[in-house]
Amino acid sequence: MWSRRLVPCAVVLPLAFLVLRDAPVRFDAPEQHALPVAPPGAPQPDIVPRSSWHADEKMVKHAAAYTGRVSAAFIHHTGHPNGYDCADAPELLRAIQENHIKSDGWDDIGYNFLVDRCGTIYEGRAGGITRPVRGAHTKGFNADTVGIAAIGTFGADVPVPAAVVEAIARVVAWKLRPGIDPRGAVRLVSTNDESRFPKGHAVELHVVSGHRDSYLTDCPGDALYAQLPAIREATAAFRERRR
Repeated sequence: MWSRRLVPCAVVLPLAFLVLRDAPVRFDAPEQHALPVAPPGAPQPDIVPRSSWHADEKMVKHAAAYTGRVSAAFIHHTGHPNGYDCADAPELLRAIQENHIKSDGWDDIGYNFLVDRCGTIYEGRAGGITRPVRGAHTKGFNADTVGIAAIGTFGADVPVPAAVVEAIARVVAWKLRPGIDPRGAVRLVSTNDESRFPKGHAVELHVVSGHRDSYLTDCPGDALYAQLPAIREATAAFRERRR
Protein backbone atom coordinates (compact mmCIF):
# COMPACT_ATOMS: atom_id res chain seq x y z
CA MET A 1 0.00 0.00 0.00
CA TRP A 2 2.78 2.46 0.90
CA SER A 3 4.71 1.73 -2.27
CA ARG A 4 2.21 3.54 -4.43
CA ARG A 5 3.45 6.43 -6.56
CA LEU A 6 3.15 9.82 -4.89
CA VAL A 7 0.77 12.01 -6.83
CA PRO A 8 0.24 15.78 -6.74
CA CYS A 9 -2.90 17.37 -5.36
CA ALA A 10 -3.79 19.07 -8.63
CA VAL A 11 -2.59 19.64 -12.18
CA VAL A 12 -2.67 23.32 -13.08
CA LEU A 13 -4.29 24.38 -16.32
CA PRO A 14 -5.01 27.94 -17.52
CA LEU A 15 -7.69 29.22 -15.12
CA ALA A 16 -8.62 25.61 -14.41
CA PHE A 17 -7.28 22.40 -12.94
CA LEU A 18 -7.95 18.77 -12.42
CA VAL A 19 -7.88 17.00 -9.06
CA LEU A 20 -7.81 13.36 -8.09
CA ARG A 21 -11.00 11.44 -8.78
CA ASP A 22 -12.99 10.82 -5.60
CA ALA A 23 -16.71 11.02 -6.29
CA PRO A 24 -18.93 10.86 -3.21
CA VAL A 25 -21.12 7.91 -2.36
CA ARG A 26 -24.71 8.76 -3.21
CA PHE A 27 -27.35 8.95 -0.48
CA ASP A 28 -30.74 8.89 -2.15
CA ALA A 29 -33.00 8.47 0.88
CA PRO A 30 -35.48 11.38 1.00
CA GLU A 31 -34.90 11.90 4.70
CA GLN A 32 -31.34 12.94 3.99
CA HIS A 33 -32.71 16.26 2.79
CA ALA A 34 -34.48 16.84 6.12
CA LEU A 35 -31.42 16.57 8.35
CA PRO A 36 -31.46 19.14 11.16
CA VAL A 37 -28.94 21.93 11.18
CA ALA A 38 -26.37 21.26 13.90
CA PRO A 39 -25.64 24.07 16.38
CA PRO A 40 -22.34 25.74 15.50
CA GLY A 41 -19.22 25.43 17.61
CA ALA A 42 -18.29 29.00 16.67
CA PRO A 43 -20.02 31.87 14.83
CA GLN A 44 -20.50 31.48 11.09
CA PRO A 45 -17.90 33.51 9.20
CA ASP A 46 -18.76 35.66 6.20
CA ILE A 47 -19.09 33.38 3.19
CA VAL A 48 -19.56 34.35 -0.45
CA PRO A 49 -22.47 32.23 -1.73
CA ARG A 50 -22.54 30.29 -4.97
CA SER A 51 -24.97 32.80 -6.44
CA SER A 52 -22.36 35.55 -6.07
CA TRP A 53 -19.56 33.67 -7.80
CA HIS A 54 -22.10 32.55 -10.41
CA ALA A 55 -21.83 28.80 -10.02
CA ASP A 56 -23.46 27.05 -12.97
CA GLU A 57 -26.36 25.32 -11.25
CA LYS A 58 -27.54 23.84 -14.56
CA MET A 59 -24.27 21.92 -14.74
CA VAL A 60 -24.85 20.18 -11.39
CA LYS A 61 -25.89 16.58 -12.07
CA HIS A 62 -27.69 15.57 -8.87
CA ALA A 63 -29.07 17.00 -5.66
CA ALA A 64 -26.64 17.23 -2.76
CA ALA A 65 -25.94 14.19 -0.60
CA TYR A 66 -25.71 14.53 3.17
CA THR A 67 -23.64 12.76 5.78
CA GLY A 68 -23.18 12.85 9.55
CA ARG A 69 -22.15 15.88 11.55
CA VAL A 70 -18.65 17.13 10.80
CA SER A 71 -15.98 15.44 12.93
CA ALA A 72 -12.87 16.39 10.94
CA ALA A 73 -11.57 18.81 8.34
CA PHE A 74 -9.22 18.12 5.44
CA ILE A 75 -7.14 21.00 4.12
CA HIS A 76 -6.14 21.25 0.45
CA HIS A 77 -4.51 23.61 -1.99
CA THR A 78 -5.70 23.91 -5.56
CA GLY A 79 -2.43 24.11 -7.50
CA HIS A 80 -3.06 27.55 -9.00
CA PRO A 81 -0.28 30.13 -9.37
CA ASN A 82 -0.28 32.39 -6.31
CA GLY A 83 -0.15 35.73 -8.09
CA TYR A 84 -3.81 35.89 -9.09
CA ASP A 85 -5.90 38.96 -8.33
CA CYS A 86 -8.44 38.14 -5.63
CA ALA A 87 -11.07 39.84 -7.79
CA ASP A 88 -10.57 36.97 -10.24
CA ALA A 89 -11.34 34.25 -7.66
CA PRO A 90 -14.94 33.79 -8.89
CA GLU A 91 -13.63 33.06 -12.37
CA LEU A 92 -11.25 30.48 -10.92
CA LEU A 93 -14.09 28.89 -8.99
CA ARG A 94 -16.22 28.55 -12.12
CA ALA A 95 -13.31 26.85 -13.86
CA ILE A 96 -12.86 24.50 -10.90
CA GLN A 97 -16.53 23.58 -10.99
CA GLU A 98 -16.43 22.92 -14.71
CA ASN A 99 -13.39 20.66 -14.43
CA HIS A 100 -14.72 18.72 -11.48
CA ILE A 101 -17.95 18.02 -13.33
CA LYS A 102 -16.87 17.68 -16.96
CA SER A 103 -13.39 16.19 -16.52
CA ASP A 104 -13.66 14.30 -13.23
CA GLY A 105 -17.28 13.25 -13.69
CA TRP A 106 -18.45 14.46 -10.28
CA ASP A 107 -21.87 15.89 -9.49
CA ASP A 108 -20.48 19.33 -8.58
CA ILE A 109 -17.37 21.07 -7.32
CA GLY A 110 -15.65 18.74 -4.86
CA TYR A 111 -14.64 21.08 -2.01
CA ASN A 112 -17.16 22.30 0.54
CA PHE A 113 -15.42 25.66 0.90
CA LEU A 114 -12.58 27.53 -0.74
CA VAL A 115 -10.43 30.41 0.51
CA ASP A 116 -8.56 32.90 -1.67
CA ARG A 117 -5.23 34.47 -0.76
CA CYS A 118 -6.99 37.55 0.62
CA GLY A 119 -8.89 35.42 3.13
CA THR A 120 -12.27 35.54 1.42
CA ILE A 121 -14.30 32.38 2.03
CA TYR A 122 -16.45 30.93 -0.76
CA GLU A 123 -19.23 28.37 -0.68
CA GLY A 124 -18.13 25.38 -2.73
CA ARG A 125 -20.31 22.32 -3.17
CA ALA A 126 -24.05 22.99 -3.23
CA GLY A 127 -26.46 21.78 -0.58
CA GLY A 128 -26.49 24.49 2.06
CA ILE A 129 -23.52 25.88 3.98
CA THR A 130 -25.09 25.04 7.34
CA ARG A 131 -25.81 21.44 6.33
CA PRO A 132 -23.45 18.42 6.48
CA VAL A 133 -22.95 18.21 2.71
CA ARG A 134 -20.88 15.24 1.60
CA GLY A 135 -18.10 16.47 -0.65
CA ALA A 136 -15.66 14.85 -3.08
CA HIS A 137 -12.49 16.24 -1.54
CA THR A 138 -10.68 13.41 0.26
CA LYS A 139 -10.72 9.90 -1.20
CA GLY A 140 -11.95 7.43 1.41
CA PHE A 141 -12.84 10.09 3.97
CA ASN A 142 -15.63 12.24 2.57
CA ALA A 143 -18.07 11.04 5.24
CA ASP A 144 -18.50 13.22 8.34
CA THR A 145 -15.81 15.64 7.18
CA VAL A 146 -15.48 19.04 5.53
CA GLY A 147 -13.05 19.83 2.71
CA ILE A 148 -11.49 23.30 2.55
CA ALA A 149 -9.19 24.33 -0.30
CA ALA A 150 -6.83 27.29 -0.36
CA ILE A 151 -6.63 28.71 -3.86
CA GLY A 152 -2.94 28.64 -4.75
CA THR A 153 0.16 26.46 -4.57
CA PHE A 154 1.83 26.22 -1.19
CA GLY A 155 4.91 24.10 -1.71
CA ALA A 156 8.08 24.36 0.36
CA ASP A 157 9.22 27.88 1.27
CA VAL A 158 6.10 29.53 -0.18
CA PRO A 159 4.69 32.10 2.25
CA VAL A 160 1.17 31.27 3.40
CA PRO A 161 -0.81 34.50 3.93
CA ALA A 162 -2.00 34.95 7.50
CA ALA A 163 -5.44 35.72 6.04
CA VAL A 164 -5.58 32.20 4.58
CA VAL A 165 -4.69 30.58 7.91
CA GLU A 166 -7.31 32.64 9.76
CA ALA A 167 -10.05 32.06 7.19
CA ILE A 168 -9.53 28.29 7.19
CA ALA A 169 -9.56 28.26 11.00
CA ARG A 170 -12.82 30.22 11.09
CA VAL A 171 -14.52 27.74 8.76
CA VAL A 172 -13.27 24.75 10.73
CA ALA A 173 -14.25 26.30 14.08
CA TRP A 174 -17.77 26.86 12.77
CA LYS A 175 -18.30 23.55 10.98
CA LEU A 176 -16.91 21.08 13.52
CA ARG A 177 -19.60 19.57 15.70
CA PRO A 178 -19.59 20.68 19.35
CA GLY A 179 -17.37 18.67 21.67
CA ILE A 180 -14.62 18.05 19.12
CA ASP A 181 -11.16 19.32 20.07
CA PRO A 182 -9.53 20.71 16.90
CA ARG A 183 -6.12 20.05 18.46
CA GLY A 184 -6.94 16.37 18.97
CA ALA A 185 -7.54 13.22 16.97
CA VAL A 186 -10.63 11.50 15.61
CA ARG A 187 -11.36 7.92 14.56
CA LEU A 188 -12.48 7.62 10.95
CA VAL A 189 -13.14 4.60 8.76
CA SER A 190 -11.86 4.48 5.20
CA THR A 191 -14.45 3.93 2.47
CA ASN A 192 -12.00 3.48 -0.41
CA ASP A 193 -9.06 1.14 -0.98
CA GLU A 194 -7.31 3.87 -2.98
CA SER A 195 -6.75 5.95 0.14
CA ARG A 196 -3.72 5.37 2.37
CA PHE A 197 -5.88 2.94 4.31
CA PRO A 198 -7.88 -0.07 3.02
CA LYS A 199 -11.63 0.19 2.86
CA GLY A 200 -13.14 -0.59 6.24
CA HIS A 201 -9.92 0.20 8.10
CA ALA A 202 -10.40 2.43 11.17
CA VAL A 203 -7.67 5.00 11.67
CA GLU A 204 -6.97 7.91 14.00
CA LEU A 205 -6.28 11.16 12.18
CA HIS A 206 -5.89 14.73 13.30
CA VAL A 207 -9.23 16.50 13.58
CA VAL A 208 -7.62 19.10 11.30
CA SER A 209 -5.67 17.06 8.73
CA GLY A 210 -3.99 17.70 5.44
CA HIS A 211 -5.04 15.82 2.32
CA ARG A 212 -1.72 13.94 2.40
CA ASP A 213 -2.63 12.39 5.75
CA SER A 214 -5.18 10.17 4.05
CA TYR A 215 -3.92 9.90 0.47
CA LEU A 216 -0.54 9.63 -1.30
CA THR A 217 -0.28 13.23 -2.46
CA ASP A 218 1.76 16.38 -1.85
CA CYS A 219 -1.42 18.30 -1.09
CA PRO A 220 -1.79 20.79 0.61
CA GLY A 221 1.85 21.57 -0.07
CA ASP A 222 4.70 21.59 2.45
CA ALA A 223 4.19 25.21 3.47
CA LEU A 224 0.46 24.98 4.13
CA TYR A 225 0.89 21.58 5.79
CA ALA A 226 3.39 23.19 8.15
CA GLN A 227 0.68 25.69 9.10
CA LEU A 228 -1.76 23.01 10.28
CA PRO A 229 -0.66 23.33 13.94
CA ALA A 230 -1.35 27.08 13.75
CA ILE A 231 -4.73 26.39 12.14
CA ARG A 232 -5.59 23.95 14.93
CA GLU A 233 -4.67 26.48 17.61
CA ALA A 234 -6.58 29.28 15.91
CA THR A 235 -9.60 27.01 15.49
CA ALA A 236 -9.54 26.14 19.19
CA ALA A 237 -9.30 29.82 20.10
CA PHE A 238 -12.33 30.71 17.97
CA ARG A 239 -14.34 27.92 19.55
CA GLU A 240 -13.30 28.83 23.09
CA ARG A 241 -14.56 32.37 22.56
CA ARG A 242 -17.98 30.86 21.97
CA ARG A 243 -18.16 29.56 25.55
